[in-house]
Amino acid sequence: MKIVFTGGGTGGHFYPLIAVAEELDQLAAETGMLPPEFHFFAPEPYSESTLFEHRIAFTQIPSGKLRRNAGLLAPSNIAGLLKALKGGFIALYKLFRLYPDVVFAKGAYGSFPTIFAARLLFIPVVIHESDSKPGRVNAWGGKFARYIAVSYPDAAKYFPAHKVAWVGQPLRREIIEPAKDGTREAFDLEEGIPTILVLGGSQGAVIINDALLDTLSFLLNDYQIIHQTGAGNFDSVKNQSEVTLEKHPHKHRYKPYPYLSEDMMKKAAGVASLVISRAGSTIFEIAVWGLPSIIIPIPERISHDQRTNAYNYMRAGACSVIEEQNLRPEIIQAEIHRILNHPDVVEEMKKNAGAFARRDAARVIAQALITIADEHKK
Repeated sequence: MKIVFTGGGTGGHFYPLIAVAEELDQLAAETGMLPPEFHFFAPEPYSESTLFEHRIAFTQIPSGKLRRNAGLLAPSNIAGLLKALKGGFIALYKLFRLYPDVVFAKGAYGSFPTIFAARLLFIPVVIHESDSKPGRVNAWGGKFARYIAVSYPDAAKYFPAHKVAWVGQPLRREIIEPAKDGTREAFDLEEGIPTILVLGGSQGAVIINDALLDTLSFLLNDYQIIHQTGAGNFDSVKNQSEVTLEKHPHKHRYKPYPYLSEDMMKKAAGVASLVISRAGSTIFEIAVWGLPSIIIPIPERISHDQRTNAYNYMRAGACSVIEEQNLRPEIIQAEIHRILNHPDVVEEMKKNAGAFARRDAARVIAQALITIADEHKK
């Protein structure tokens, strides 16, 4: 069985593909099926070591991005469209030679050429939409995809009802369960002090970093903080925090990191009392960890999906939302205190986060891929 994965160039698109590949291998082992042959068609490999570890062959397919804030005839969009069309012809040639049994697409501009080629070659397409409002590529691909999996139930209304299923977000097995041993030692944390985990995405978020620094000296009186700053922001944040906290009696409670490895993220999840995060795919990790959270979405003018994601998660009763224009020190402090000083609020958020999480998403998608691939062979 040959399966082609394709998706945009972010971890939110890449790692769900890896989670599904893991489940496909697991299903093959459980059923005695030959291990599937995996391929990844995308502009960039994202993580060569991860692809190698999971026996996924990489094929470079160029693609261009159309920017929402520019007109269709803007030079950047014309260049992006020409690059996408070029990628489509390359994908057509590569797919024809490989002729896989099914294509699994995560959406975004990087997946367009491969989905386009698959449609021309009558190769079945399965797509997964991580956001509550689909992007342009998935909205288009959903018109002819054989099966459409969505992470948010609200996303189902954008696709044909007979093809769509709410399955949740595919998560790798190793990050589903937070670490329980050695968590405080890993970060040199105090016993009995609530821990706040601040995540701005793998690149960090300058506005969240700045807002946290503005209130840091007040928060450390009651809490300790693990802060993923983003690699490009780390030196600046560390230098500012050292100046701000120079004479603070609890400055040791602040733990900034440029990036949290998978192992450290599991340990942070195991010790965290509350998570402050963007509204990307991290929401699903927070949900599966069963942690209360404050979600700060990227504004709608920049990201079409994060605000909708955040409020959908809030309506599930699993988080509170602070929008960027309200990201002031007194509001952050008040919301943290409101949650962590009221055990009933914490327990309600934990319960609702657990109900929102769908732990079997990767397996459900893997089973659908096998079924559709088998049908295509006949």
